[in-house]
Amino acid sequence: MGRSVPGPTLRPFLPPSSLSVELLQGGPSSSFVAFEESHFLRCGPWRLGRHPHLPRPVWDGNVLCTCVGVALTSLSLADSRVLTCAAVWRMPEESEPGSHESPDESSSTAHALELLCDLDSVAAHGSVACVVWEPTGDGTRVISLADNHLLLWDLQASSSRALLASSASLEGKGQLRFTSGRWSPHHNCTQVATANDTAVRGWDTRSMRQIYCMENAHGQLVRDLDFNPNKQYYLATCGDDCKVKFWDTRNVAEPVRTLEEHSHWVWNVRYNHSHDQLVLTGSSDSRVILSNMVSISSEPFGHLVDDDDLSDQEERRPEDKSQEPPQDGVIATYEEHEDSVYAVDWSSADPWLFASLSYDGRLVINRVPRALKYHILL
Repeated sequence: MGRSVPGPTLRPFLPPSSLSVELLQGGPSSSFVAFEESHFLRCGPWRLGRHPHLPRPVWDGNVLCTCVGVALTSLSLADSRVLTCAAVWRMPEESEPGSHESPDESSSTAHALELLCDLDSVAAHGSVACVVWEPTGDGTRVISLADNHLLLWDLQASSSRALLASSASLEGKGQLRFTSGRWSPHHNCTQVATANDTAVRGWDTRSMRQIYCMENAHGQLVRDLDFNPNKQYYLATCGDDCKVKFWDTRNVAEPVRTLEEHSHWVWNVRYNHSHDQLVLTGSSDSRVILSNMVSISSEPFGHLVDDDDLSDQEERRPEDKSQEPPQDGVIATYEEHEDSVYAVDWSSADPWLFASLSYDGRLVINRVPRALKYHILL
């Protein structure tokens, strides 16, 4: 059973996609932070920080971005709408390094975030769907997706100002809108993948031109995507067709693998940061599924040793030669949630720890089964 932590109260104008979770290293005693529309930080036994839509730069652990829904009301009910704005914030410093506050003490204190700058794109480009930091580098580049615009921002000194460096737009019939995006950690961080409707597109951030496209990646809306951290051309996507698909971006005609384990929309897919055969998904069916995609991982047969590299004293045993390679499949299904699971993520400090967050605000912490952990390590 996972560890369940009460989450923030949701307001009517906050869309489900605004829920986010990521586990971060919190010193001797971990903690979490939860966002509400009032931009306050609530501390508890774990730290809830960035996710693909609410990320932090690698150069400053106390700086992050938020996407927050703002309700715009008018005298006419028909004109009322919700716009999502993006901003850069600084988290408060730890009260005392190494302090050991109990969950009850820390959860009773709310700390205000310091606003550094706004990503002023709402007026010119529309509602922001997603914000992602550059995975490596000095952490001064941010990409935001606003309606049908892909915007590359350059953060100035101390993140106090954001300049629009370049942009690109979706072109076509109808009202095209981005739903999600991820910045590839490979290719010197020059590629970004985005999702809109049923399509997934790749972009070169140097020219802001499209480099690949899967027009019908899913049968319905694509909800999320993630790059394999260890294989530069591999990408995972998920959507409202209840499927999770794995792609080789060099040949996008067909997916490499497809998972169909969920019974409702799949909102989140995440590769493990260290062991890319471990894939986490969260769905509106209230379940979190941990899968083993070893056949398309960076180590499809485990830690290989060539026979030529073995000395006479280290000849391979007969049972080792007959051992079958691991198979793809579901490792475990977690059903601690009672509502739709909108966010899942892996810990950035412990590769065997992951969290999930559901619409009712419940945060659940789980671990990879011990038997699988030792199988991967040994």
